[in-house]
Amino acid sequence: MIQVNNVTLTFGKRTLFENVNIKFTSGNCYGLIGANGAGKSTFLKLLSGELETTHGEIIVTKGERIAILKQNHYEYDEERIIDTVIMGNNRLYQIMKEKEELYSHTNFTDEDGIKLGNLEAEFAEMNGWEAESEAATLLNNLGVPEDLHYSLMKEIPNKMKVKVLLSQALFGNPDILLLDEPTNDLDIDAINWLEEFLINFNNTVIVISHDRHFLNKVCTHIVDIDYGKIKLYMGNYDFWYESSQLALKQMKESNKKKEEKIKELQAFIARFSANASKSKQATSRKKILEKIELEEIIPSSRKYPFIDFKIEHPTGKEILMVTKLNKTIDGKKILNNVSFTVQKGDKIAFIGNNDIAKTTLFKILMGELELDSGHVTWGKTVIPVYYPIDNSKYFTKDETIMEWISHFYNIDDETVLRGFLGRMLFSGDDVFKKVPVLSGGEKARCMFSKCMLENGNFLILDEPTNHLDLESITALNNGLIKYNGELLFASHDHQFTETVANRIIELTDDGFIDRKTTYDNYLEEKAKKIVPQK
Repeated sequence: MIQVNNVTLTFGKRTLFENVNIKFTSGNCYGLIGANGAGKSTFLKLLSGELETTHGEIIVTKGERIAILKQNHYEYDEERIIDTVIMGNNRLYQIMKEKEELYSHTNFTDEDGIKLGNLEAEFAEMNGWEAESEAATLLNNLGVPEDLHYSLMKEIPNKMKVKVLLSQALFGNPDILLLDEPTNDLDIDAINWLEEFLINFNNTVIVISHDRHFLNKVCTHIVDIDYGKIKLYMGNYDFWYESSQLALKQMKESNKKKEEKIKELQAFIARFSANASKSKQATSRKKILEKIELEEIIPSSRKYPFIDFKIEHPTGKEILMVTKLNKTIDGKKILNNVSFTVQKGDKIAFIGNNDIAKTTLFKILMGELELDSGHVTWGKTVIPVYYPIDNSKYFTKDETIMEWISHFYNIDDETVLRGFLGRMLFSGDDVFKKVPVLSGGEKARCMFSKCMLENGNFLILDEPTNHLDLESITALNNGLIKYNGELLFASHDHQFTETVANRIIELTDDGFIDRKTTYDNYLEEKAKKIVPQK
């Protein structure tokens, strides 16, 4: 259990949290939410002891072990993968190293023997003999092949390191588990396994995630950070969202009724206060008026960008035909005889464990990569707009956001331009930020601005939810549901894919699977072992 008592944290003149009182108990999973900059990751650092409070205290039940998902992918580069996982239980790993060192002594003393006996007893008590087996099971379940388990961390790609570090956090049944964006860079199978692991985990979990489906699946409580206050709510993310919107609506309606009552009383007082026969009644109503207080409605600090893709001219009958497309990169077959025809109203989600395949396909469609064989035929009325997974080439010039967006905006009016940027959450002096130093989320909002201004009737979006906060994901999600053009996209966000796509194409090593269905229905179908087309 973690008990947070009257905690305040300040940085200079800024107060991030104030008088926070909250208890995290065993058997529950707490989703930590809040706008960007609200202090979610900072609060996790307070709970882990990495940061100290300005005032108040954080008490962890004596003897309970806290495990944290590490973010530094290079910290363990010189360690074997299996050892990196076991390091999740620092004391156990320390015992293993001490035992190894004692057994290496050529002149083994009585003192060594006593120490070794104590270490062996503690090792057995901590289930140390099962450590490598448990670590291997975690790695296998998250998709790290067994033949890599004894490789060095520096020999595997970053996406694989993410899985190893997650295995490290989960290792050894920690009493308290702190996870900051655990689904980042995980494939669908790994996310599904993690969801089931956390649902069945009997200890305390506190998690930050931008994946709404994940939060809905695993969370028993939501912890909301807003305006320096931290409030605890029962239920998952959707329950929190619906109940918070309902509470706000009820508060507004209550205020409206009170405002109507105030106006009625004010009118009565003004009308009859000079009338001798009514003056007593007017005085009593004035006292009633004085007692009525409007509940203060503090708007949330959350801000939603305005994402709305307009179409000037819809596509014609012929839109896009892809026929037997093949592509090999560095000797590896990436796309294998992929064929599909885009029909009117299609919103196609491309899925599969090989992210390179999806990105390669989109680049070929946009003419950024040559195909090895096959055909890509675009309809004459189609105006494609592309949102790439890597947007770095768009932000190399030393120019402001205003200057950057003006390349795509055909109206030479600073007021109109600033109004547009304001709706994308670039207000005030933000518009003068230099684009090379923007955060990932800010660059993403710039790219969506560019896509909207291009007025295309066909969108290709490669992992568009990357770097976005929950509010921006929601705005994009709603914008694409309303979008009237055709759409190809790839995303690891389950809820986003389920609510936007009406057709699923899975790219596999053997070919592809094409189904006119929703994402959830496809996952049910997939369990029936659909044979890929070739």
